[in-house]
Amino acid sequence: MAAKAAAIRKSNRSENFIQKLVKNPKIPFAIAILIADAILVALIIAYVPYTKIDWDAYMSQVTGFLEGERDYSNLKGDTGPLVYPAGFLYIYSAIQYVTGGQVYPAQILFGFLYVLDLAIVLFIYLKTDVVPWWALSLLSLSKRVHSIFVLRLFNDCFATTLLHAALVSIICQKWHLGLVIFSGAVSIKMNVLLYAPPLLLLMVKAMDIVGVISALAGAALVQILIGLPFILSHPASYLSNAFNLGRVFIHFWSVNFKFVPEDIFVSKAFALSLLVAHLSLLLVFAHYRWCRHEGGLFAVVRSKIIQLKLRVSQRNPSSTKKVLQADHIVTTMFVGNFIGIICARSLHYQFYSWYFYCLPYLLWKAPFPTLLRLFLFAAVEFCWNVFPSNTCSSLVLLCVHLIILAGLWISSPEYPYVEEKTTYKSTPKKKAR
Repeated sequence: MAAKAAAIRKSNRSENFIQKLVKNPKIPFAIAILIADAILVALIIAYVPYTKIDWDAYMSQVTGFLEGERDYSNLKGDTGPLVYPAGFLYIYSAIQYVTGGQVYPAQILFGFLYVLDLAIVLFIYLKTDVVPWWALSLLSLSKRVHSIFVLRLFNDCFATTLLHAALVSIICQKWHLGLVIFSGAVSIKMNVLLYAPPLLLLMVKAMDIVGVISALAGAALVQILIGLPFILSHPASYLSNAFNLGRVFIHFWSVNFKFVPEDIFVSKAFALSLLVAHLSLLLVFAHYRWCRHEGGLFAVVRSKIIQLKLRVSQRNPSSTKKVLQADHIVTTMFVGNFIGIICARSLHYQFYSWYFYCLPYLLWKAPFPTLLRLFLFAAVEFCWNVFPSNTCSSLVLLCVHLIILAGLWISSPEYPYVEEKTTYKSTPKKKAR
């Protein structure tokens, strides 16, 4: 009887699963995309010639590290000194160990990484339910992104995948775990910090001050532990090389702002103007879009200050946990990163992976006709496949970016919260005299 009952329960679960698939065509379509793209990746690896760009430099830098070098200024390759945090070294040391430094097995490894990243991104899209089922196919239609992963083997691929994994953790309300994974992504490449301002805002909205501090402390501890061998031996060299925010990229290789004359492009005044634009756009979106339902950015900050004062004075009898909507989390993170992309002085071809997976989501958040969305998506992809980039392609890319940003500005902001849970602290009863 027990075996029969177990069989019936198993049959019911199977039927429920099939019913869910029928009711939600996005799930089987997402699975089909994964399978089809895995086959495409295998064909690319098998038949498309690989062109070395940074691989030899990566292997040279890793070899120096494995031989015991801990001075970052001495870790160099044919493209120059190492400019990535220590997480990069650990990842590529493992790759060198597994592949023997050979390109072909590394391509297979990156093929699996590509499919894993796509699966994570599809989960995010299914969780938010912003994009129609057929538009999920756009996530697998980028020639440039396939090249970045399996024909170039850039470290951007690992940083992007970890960033998406961190976003999944945050969507599932695992904030501390999400911050640890996020910090791991930063340890591979610093571009992930473009997500830091919107992430901090979301933390302030969802957590109390103790939660925010502890999550940030966990993220900082990850950076310390990863960089410890270099911090203990040559701290100045490590910090100045791995976290150099003043790097000036070569004008020729930039995909954006190529229409700006080179002398202006490399100037500090141009860099400063872009930084001001970046911070201004973040503040405007934070105040008028991301915190609109709370009364603006300053209202959110004010409420947290009041909560902190009440906590310090021990007059707060309750603690409120606010659960953020997955849609609000993803929108805030994606838009915040997209603003950073628009204001970046230089975007090399591998940097497309920093925001490509955001594009369908952002386009469907904007109140555009479907044909315009598809046109803008194709225009961005076209600009990233013009090699070398030129004045026209660079200018078109900026215009398309600004159109998308304008659409996001005029879109209706989603309500940020799922529910509010209030837990009351028990107060000791006075003994009867």
